[in-house]
Amino acid sequence: MPQTPKLKKAKAAKPKPPPKKAPPKPSNREPDREPRAQFAALPWRRNSAGEVEVLLITSRETRRWVIPKGWPIKGMTSAKTAAREAFEEAGLMGKVGKSPVGAYAYDKRLKNGRLQHVRVAVFAFQVEAEAEEFPEAGQREKRWVSAAEAAGLVDEPELMVMLATFKT
Repeated sequence: MPQTPKLKKAKAAKPKPPPKKAPPKPSNREPDREPRAQFAALPWRRNSAGEVEVLLITSRETRRWVIPKGWPIKGMTSAKTAAREAFEEAGLMGKVGKSPVGAYAYDKRLKNGRLQHVRVAVFAFQVEAEAEEFPEAGQREKRWVSAAEAAGLVDEPELMVMLATFKT
């Protein structure tokens, strides 16, 4: 009887993992999960009676009452960023505190319609002068009011409390 050659068993091919799916794109209706940081100035001064007043400005898009704030600027401290925003958005010059006096959160609607969670660190900013010309002049309204009145004009609950309890 002739011997038949032994056949090697073919190794079973390892199944290929399914292709990785790209993460789903965020919906315009859902906020991003991770909050981003912004830095704000809480502009204040003493009026002729010695009472503290704070400055509010309107946002450019929704015209809500807010304080000057913006995204971090590379190479600049958070306090200096807050001071820069106070100048660019309201023409303010003065002394910014080194440490935040508080923080608040809000949801910012981005240009693509998506909501972005934002956590804002707030720095007291003692106003010494107001420029007539500044980058966003004419794009916003400005209003000096008591801290208590300011608390009633803003929408963000944590900012309301910060304004209502603000002490220099």
